[in-house]
Amino acid sequence: MTSLTHNAPERITVRIPTASGDEIEAWVYLPGGTGPHPVVVMAHGIGAIKACGLAPFAERFREEGFVAIAFDYRNFGGSDGQPREVLSVPRQREDYATVIGWAADQPYIDPRKVIIWGTSFAGMHVVELAASDTRLAGAITQAPLTDGLAAAIMAPPKLGVRLFGLALLDVLGALVGRQPIYIPGHGKPGELSIGATPDGVFGERLMTPKDGTPWHNRVAARSLLSFSWRRPVRRAASVRVPFLLVVPESDSIAPVPAALKVARKAPRAELFRSAGGHYDVYEGGAGFADVLRTQVEFLHRHFGAAIEKKHV
Repeated sequence: MTSLTHNAPERITVRIPTASGDEIEAWVYLPGGTGPHPVVVMAHGIGAIKACGLAPFAERFREEGFVAIAFDYRNFGGSDGQPREVLSVPRQREDYATVIGWAADQPYIDPRKVIIWGTSFAGMHVVELAASDTRLAGAITQAPLTDGLAAAIMAPPKLGVRLFGLALLDVLGALVGRQPIYIPGHGKPGELSIGATPDGVFGERLMTPKDGTPWHNRVAARSLLSFSWRRPVRRAASVRVPFLLVVPESDSIAPVPAALKVARKAPRAELFRSAGGHYDVYEGGAGFADVLRTQVEFLHRHFGAAIEKKHV
């Protein structure tokens, strides 16, 4: 099992084994001091990888005394799994659970203070796991998708029909061993993509890895059938841990009414309405500074960490 000490680099890459034999690649951000520290387990949205804008959040959490673990789901980014960019909701949820378990076993992490964090599509997983995984002490989600059916209905009818047709064709192809049919992650209105919205190109620019990490920005069409019928919003009342929802003032991808319903139904939910749209929660967006400040305040208020700055 991989272990770290307080003398480790501020960020290291680890490989975490899974039951399938594939390994999950994760970045571990370690604060100063010997701990044990609270930990924030982080993953991205549909088709995105950890290099797509998670580092600014993880780095700040580390500075505030929290371990941050940002990982790629299997079949995406630096993690194993074939075919590439095929999304499975159960598999992604299992990956969260695997990383949570790995984190809780590390001697420098406080297993009583494990917080799950997810952005965009990962809101689906955050709600479900916050309602069911008793190892979790808290949860944060931003610009969250919490209702797959509501998101499917948001798509323009013509685009929805095209996407559904490609999804069925891709499923049939998979049965005879064909390679996936891929759909771009972002695009302009009218283009064939998952995020064909007015701010889609802006979002792609913000999320494109600044460190040169390869990102294909696509998802297999068959993936759409894995989540369009899933509705974690219905489990909101079962979330008993402190739960911060950052919901943009306007969101053309993740249905705002569903996210607000989660905030109303979850007994310990806290709601923050961020400026701008879906992508404005990321660095470079209109809401980023306030979003990050709100998340840090939430973490300290519920899971306060002793801060010991590293000496360079």
